[in-house]
Amino acid sequence: MDEIINRVASSALEVFDLEDYYPSGIRTQLDLSQWLIEGVLLKEATFREALKNHDWTQYQNQWVALHCATDAIVPAWASILVTTYLVPYAKQVVLGNLEDLEVALYAAILPTLDYTIYLDKPVILKGCSKKPVPESAYIMAIQQLQPYAKSIMYGEACSAVPLFKKAK
Repeated sequence: MDEIINRVASSALEVFDLEDYYPSGIRTQLDLSQWLIEGVLLKEATFREALKNHDWTQYQNQWVALHCATDAIVPAWASILVTTYLVPYAKQVVLGNLEDLEVALYAAILPTLDYTIYLDKPVILKGCSKKPVPESAYIMAIQQLQPYAKSIMYGEACSAVPLFKKAK
C-alpha cells in the first residue's frame, strides 16, 4: 500500500482564520424602546428618570449594541445619554444590532494584526466559521492581507475559491 500524504499540511499554504481573533465575552442587545412611552414616545423627564433607576451593573464587561425595536424616531442624544450610563461597565457600546457590534469589534482588531507573516505566501481566508463572523470582517481581512500575500483563496484547503493572485 502506498502511504497517504497530506499535501495541504506540507505546503506553504497559510490559513487566516477570523475565528482566531473573535473576542470572547457576552454580547448584549439593549433595546431603547423599553424606556419609551408605549415603546414609541420619548418624554425626556420620564426617559431620564428610567435611566437613573436602571441597573447598569448588569452590563459589566459586556459588549453592548444599542437599538430600538420599534419604529420610534429616537433623537440622537437619547442613545448618547444611554451610552454615558454604560461606559463605566461595558467593554464597548455601538449603535445597531449584534451584527453591527461584531463588525465594530473586527474593525478595531484587524488593523492591529501583524500581516508580515503572510508575505509572499499563498493564503486561505478560512470560511465556514462556527462563531458569528460577519461577512464585513472578511472584506476587512482581505484588504489587510492583499498587500502581503502571494495569493488569497477563500474557503477550506480542499475546496478553496481563488480570489487574488499577485502579479509577477
